[in-house]
Parts: sequence; C-alpha cells; structure tokens
Amino acid sequence: MISNVHSSWQDILEDCFSVFDDEYLEFLQKDSNYFPDKENFLNAFKTLPLDQTKYILFGQDPYPREESAIGYAFIDGKVKTLFSEHGLSKEVNRATSLRNFIKMLLVCDGKLKEDFSKEAVSKIDKSKYIQTIHSLRENFEKNGVLLLNMALVFSSKEESKKHIKAWRDFVHKFLELLCDKDIELILFGKIAQDVEKIDEARCFKKHILPHPYNISFITDPKAHELFKPMNLLY
Repeated sequence: MISNVHSSWQDILEDCFSVFDDEYLEFLQKDSNYFPDKENFLNAFKTLPLDQTKYILFGQDPYPREESAIGYAFIDGKVKTLFSEHGLSKEVNRATSLRNFIKMLLVCDGKLKEDFSKEAVSKIDKSKYIQTIHSLRENFEKNGVLLLNMALVFSSKEESKKHIKAWRDFVHKFLELLCDKDIELILFGKIAQDVEKIDEARCFKKHILPHPYNISFITDPKAHELFKPMNLLY
C-alpha cells in the first residue's frame, strides 16, 4: 500500500495506515473506483522529505475530476499553463480558487492593486514568472509546503463525506506523530474549523485564512504576510 514515498515518511505513514478499518483498507488496496489511484494519492509524500517540511496546507478532498486530481492539494492537473497573452490561462480562469490565489500573489508582487480584472492581469509582464502548474507545485515544496487534503481519494460527491470521515483518524494520527516537529498548518475556510476540532492539532501554529474561492482572499493581509516571502511566482 505504501510505496515510492520518501523514506523519511515511511514509518509515519505505516503508523497512520494502521488506523483504517479493514474494510476501508481493502477498498484502498483494491484501487476500486477512486482517484488519484493507489499509485498517486500519496504523491505529496514522494517529493517533499519530512526534514524539509515547514508547513502542511490542508485542502478538503481531491478535485472531482480524474485528470485534475494528481495527489497534491490545490494543484490541478488539468491546468497546464498559468498565464496567456490575455491574462490568466483559460484553465486558471475556470478554477476559481486557483485564479484568486494567483491574483493574490500578483497583489503581493505589486502588480495588482485595486483592479483585479482580466484586463488588468493582461497588462502585466508575466514573462519573468513561472509558467506552469507544476512549477507552482515545485515552488510550494521549495518553501517546505506539504500539499495535503483531509481525504486523499475521491470517488463521487455523494461519497465525499464518507472518505473524509474514513481519513479523519489518519489525519489525527498524522498530526500526533508530527507534534514535536517545527511545522505550521495552513488552513483555508471550513478546513480551519475542521482542524481546530482536532486535539492533536493544538500543538501547531496555525495560519487561518479565507478559502481562496472567496474574492476576499485576494486582498487578505494574513495571506499576504504568509505567502509574499515565499515568492511562489518566481
């Protein structure tokens, strides 16, 4: 079940998987009708070692599209390029949270101020910025951000609550095992409310932000304070 993750996560993940009940573990092992598949839902643990992890960003669950859900919270596999000559790429413009997140970064870089329109973005020289969604993922990891969800697999909207419930004990155990590490939590919107209820999360410093789906995220001062020093667009 646990294969190809970085060796620094191996023991921790084995302990975390021990909390699943037999039925759900069998479901995961059979790779039955969910995505990312069993080769990819632990991808975040393959590319960022434990000793380089400074933050855990929790999303809710994977994107509800197989081509989008690639094992990293907030990284949409359907999105290839971030920008176009007209501003943001079509794929980014269709992904509300990602669109607002990129605009927030452009505000941090001093390129947007009060006008956040497509026309305003189109006037920015974007040639100096990263151009792909995978470069954004790499920049998150260069800053030590582990991109996780509260549930790591998706099968249908109707079953989302089931998966989140099934992964809840995993998240509890995961935070318990990391409690002595110098790691902070990045929590968006309702995720913050969910994590705040977890006893094991009390020992972590938390960055509680609006969900990027909300347009207020673009100008949120706490988001600027956290993400501006990361230089995620460079």
